[in-house]
Amino acid sequence: MDKIWLIAQREYLTRVRKKSFLIMTLIAPLIMAGFIIVPLMLSQVSESKKVVAVADAGNIFAGELPNDPDNEIRYVAAASTNLETAKAAFRKSKNAALLYIPRYDVNNPVGFQIFARENLSLPMQVNMERMLNRKIEAARMRQAGLDKEVLDKIKADVDLQTVNLSDSGETASSTGITTMIAYVAAFLIYFFIFLYGVQIMRGVIEEKTNRIVEVMISSVKPFQLMMGKVMGIAAVGLTQLLLWIVLSTAVTTGLASVFGAEKVVAARTGQLNQATVDTDNSAAASAAVAPADAPAPKKLSGAAKFQQEFSKGLDGLNIPLILASFLFYFLGGYLFYGALFGAIGSAVDNETDSQQFMMPITMPLILTIVIAQSVIIRDPNGSVAFWMSMIPFTSPIAMMMRIPFGAVPVWQLLLSMGLLIAGFVFTIWLAGRIYRVGILMYGKKVNYRELSRWMFYKG
Repeated sequence: MDKIWLIAQREYLTRVRKKSFLIMTLIAPLIMAGFIIVPLMLSQVSESKKVVAVADAGNIFAGELPNDPDNEIRYVAAASTNLETAKAAFRKSKNAALLYIPRYDVNNPVGFQIFARENLSLPMQVNMERMLNRKIEAARMRQAGLDKEVLDKIKADVDLQTVNLSDSGETASSTGITTMIAYVAAFLIYFFIFLYGVQIMRGVIEEKTNRIVEVMISSVKPFQLMMGKVMGIAAVGLTQLLLWIVLSTAVTTGLASVFGAEKVVAARTGQLNQATVDTDNSAAASAAVAPADAPAPKKLSGAAKFQQEFSKGLDGLNIPLILASFLFYFLGGYLFYGALFGAIGSAVDNETDSQQFMMPITMPLILTIVIAQSVIIRDPNGSVAFWMSMIPFTSPIAMMMRIPFGAVPVWQLLLSMGLLIAGFVFTIWLAGRIYRVGILMYGKKVNYRELSRWMFYKG
């Protein structure tokens, strides 16, 4: 163990002192900060509204153009409702577009046209189409003798709250937050297994090519060398992950102090352009049973609503279990695959030759992340999710997709962990048999039959 520890320490210190490690450790939080800062800065740049002239020959607006302060389009009356006159005036103006509304049949609205000097953006066209659709729908309602205000009050906006009911009591939960945490945990394991597994393979190939390994195995056994390398790089991965978490938290906190917490949260959740969430429908529904002097419900901003939802979602999760399971499957999955990557590196002389052996190892990882997004996330307790969370090749990702949903029986979790440990021990033994022969094998093209012979060599 002393020799394994020395090798692991050397691998760890060598890598964390590299400029590439420091650069990669700093780049990830900065990229995340860029994804937050750029939308915030762009949102603060005042852009002039697109001016659209309206030739309303069909009198759809009845003299009142729909100018909403939050809309990116500002409508103005055209010089004339006559199309040719309006087009002539449009050519002399600086307006972005000309909207022509003909005399139309409310039951068959055709002939609407939009004129522009260049191709319109899709959001601008969709915006005008929705506006016209609402106007025509309102006209049809009036024709049918229906009151639009009554219909608007009839519409409901149900906020379905999820509650976990267990023997210990009831706890509020959030399906969206649970799903997000499951995705993040599974993807981090997937990403780090690939990133640092390949580093093990490249490190072995480099030592083998430079003949450094010939000197090293004069002092240590090949198995000790492989274990030390795997453990050392595992520590590098954990260090980088922890640094990313700390730096990302610091960056987010700093941005929140500069731009405001709500804007930062809104930018991270893609809600920056939605200043408020409309709660009029739910307020109207509650007004039917609320006293007349009851205070009006407050409107929550998009960011505040997300913060509230996020806090409620965390309250419904078993955070200690998720963190402990993540750490176990992070290390277990890495050690399981790391040994295999080390065996591949020892069997080849360059990275190009490793491609034929990479496919059988990487396919289970890729297949798991694909199935996890399409099957496991929809049915975390189904038969597919169960079996994939038991097989060591797929369990690190599959089980982390299941655990946040809180329905994994203890016996399944313990069985999965036990099988992963057994799989790791077997993988280490198998990789060690290949490693002890492969690191001293030069200039020979290796195939699967040759690898199977190496496993049974004596000595």
